[in-house]
Amino acid sequence: MHSEMVPNQERLKFLQNEPHEFPNARKAAVLLFCYPKEGKMHLSLIKRSIYEGTHSGQISLPGGKQDPRDQSIWETALRECNEELGVSLTHSKPLLELTPTYIPPSNFIVSPFVTKQSSYPNFKPDKREVQIHIELPLETLIKFEIEYNDINLSLNQFSMTKVPSYVFNNHIIWGATAMILFEFKNFLESHI
Repeated sequence: MHSEMVPNQERLKFLQNEPHEFPNARKAAVLLFCYPKEGKMHLSLIKRSIYEGTHSGQISLPGGKQDPRDQSIWETALRECNEELGVSLTHSKPLLELTPTYIPPSNFIVSPFVTKQSSYPNFKPDKREVQIHIELPLETLIKFEIEYNDINLSLNQFSMTKVPSYVFNNHIIWGATAMILFEFKNFLESHI
């Protein structure tokens, strides 16, 4: 499902494995949080703040690593969305669970969940973790076309230049986030 958005052939081999084939991978979750804005459904993306780490400054979905106190990986997604965007979704249910995705540079298995809210949220992004909160209309996501953009990344054995990506408001969305959005886009297209 994700193969068209894989940054390079080296990473494609990781998509051909099941998550249990990475027993030492850390667990993480992200949330495709959908809500109405100006009569159209949107979902939240964030531009991560600059920090000493693999995903510094990247466009991502709200989410992060599982905490030992989390009862489930779903609870991880809810907690992280609350920490990053200030939105409490404790009574929300997952509408859809997308394909878990292995991220080699940070050794995470990321579980993506889709949920929604019927009213516009009162966002309070955490300035320490979120540089920019990006609100992506679902109708725009459906129209996304794959582009190839230069991404300068040299980490471990991975070095990339032209990578498959989406562009929204001059933000380049690539890697695991683009793969997850690609799968959700396909789901939306098949249910219109």
